[in-house]
Amino acid sequence: MALMGCLGALAVPAVGRAAVRRMTDSAGRAVDMPETVSKVFPAGPPASIILYMMAPDLMAGWTRPLRGQERAGIPARYHDLPTTGRLTGRGGSANLETVMMMKPDLILDYGSVKPTYVSLADRVQAQTGIPYALIDGRFDNIPKSFLTLGDLIGRPDRGRACAAKAEEIIGELAAARASVAGASPPRVYYGRGADGLQTGLKGSINVELLAHAGAVNVAEAAGEGGLTKVSLEHVLGWDPDVILTTDPNFFELVWTHDVWKTLRAVKAGRVYLSPTIPWGWFDRPPSANRLIGLYWLLAVLYPDHFLDRLEDRARDFYSFFYHLDIDGDLLARIMGPGSHPGNPFRP
Repeated sequence: MALMGCLGALAVPAVGRAAVRRMTDSAGRAVDMPETVSKVFPAGPPASIILYMMAPDLMAGWTRPLRGQERAGIPARYHDLPTTGRLTGRGGSANLETVMMMKPDLILDYGSVKPTYVSLADRVQAQTGIPYALIDGRFDNIPKSFLTLGDLIGRPDRGRACAAKAEEIIGELAAARASVAGASPPRVYYGRGADGLQTGLKGSINVELLAHAGAVNVAEAAGEGGLTKVSLEHVLGWDPDVILTTDPNFFELVWTHDVWKTLRAVKAGRVYLSPTIPWGWFDRPPSANRLIGLYWLLAVLYPDHFLDRLEDRARDFYSFFYHLDIDGDLLARIMGPGSHPGNPFRP
């Protein structure tokens, strides 16, 4: 929360705005919105993603310049939006002068609504006079998040359409998952970073999809919280059935490392690299992009039941939410080696 330390010392005059609509965000805060919203400043990457999915034309910019693989999954007209920096999370790079110069009608944060984030939102809103809304980023809340955002930005129809699509995805997969309810739940380890030793504990937003897929997060044995570092000895003791990662360096390491390759998941070829174009399907960042990740994860865990139609669902998702019609070549790039469920993969 890099911005917290500089707010007190920074005197920024409030901007006078005629409040027309009084809204309530996910933290229960009153947010006075102008009648027309033409520009929204995303406070961090999760906010930029859900805003892009809803209304890309309202984006003040990206929190950082888009990288190559991100550009591949986003229409060219959105590639070179201004760089805003980020207000929240590690490596906060925006400041209030930047925000004020861009003159947004709303500052949007998507993710945690814990007191730390509420305090930051209140202070930024008070010092800039710009409405600052917090939207709960939990996976279960995604349909409601779309509705809330649609109301905030004055596009309730798009909000309802996105919410209905999200509910359709979640509901369809919940019903389909019931067909494998009698099966032994797969035990899964999620490895982040080049060494694969950062993971999510019980309750971490980064591993929410595992519970929705009916899987067991083996790292819950290490306690409750967010992301944490574990030892290789921990992972050996857990000996998961499946290993997931978003890091290509770890994906390459796991097959040849003297210790990792002794795990049952590696021996069985059940190590999977989450698709990441334009953003991670499983995590990184944990925003509404994870909706397509639930399709993928179920296909990874239960290929006999969920593998068919995955590609069609991906095309539909990218068209509706990412505003991009993908052809066979791009789909093959998105679901490259290590990312496609089905046959066990070994390099």
